[in-house]
Amino acid sequence: MPDPDDDSPLALYKAHLKFHTSVNRLYQEGARRWLGFCHQLVADGIAESDAEVEALLHTENWQKLSTLPAEAFWRQVQQRFDDARAAARIAITAQTAFAAGLQDAAQAWQRETVDALGRLAAAHPLGTAWRGLIERREPPGPVRAAAPVPARATQGE
Repeated sequence: MPDPDDDSPLALYKAHLKFHTSVNRLYQEGARRWLGFCHQLVADGIAESDAEVEALLHTENWQKLSTLPAEAFWRQVQQRFDDARAAARIAITAQTAFAAGLQDAAQAWQRETVDALGRLAAAHPLGTAWRGLIERREPPGPVRAAAPVPARATQGE
């Protein structure tokens, strides 16, 4: 009969729940970073369009008006390169933060799980019986390669 004072199953459940919550938080933080980047790109695009329209409205001669498309083209090319650099920087930062956070969450989960299982093994005599079985277990033998499967003859042969 289970011991009502034994909190090991609850501790295991809490460790798993904490791990899942940490991973979920990491996903949300990554999504927030990307949404912020997308918001900035849209805001920059709107500002760029507004500036181009203003330049068109303030042009006072046809010669100046004819140079605006070329200037706008090179400005947009430069902006796209800057956007690509910013996206790469954000991707690296987001991935590094996610990997570090996931590693921390996994290590915390591992510590909490080992602690809970250690309390469980110490509290129940069955823990020693299982430990004895595991210690006497023989290492696995060499892995045998599977026999090659004979090729089927095609219908034309």
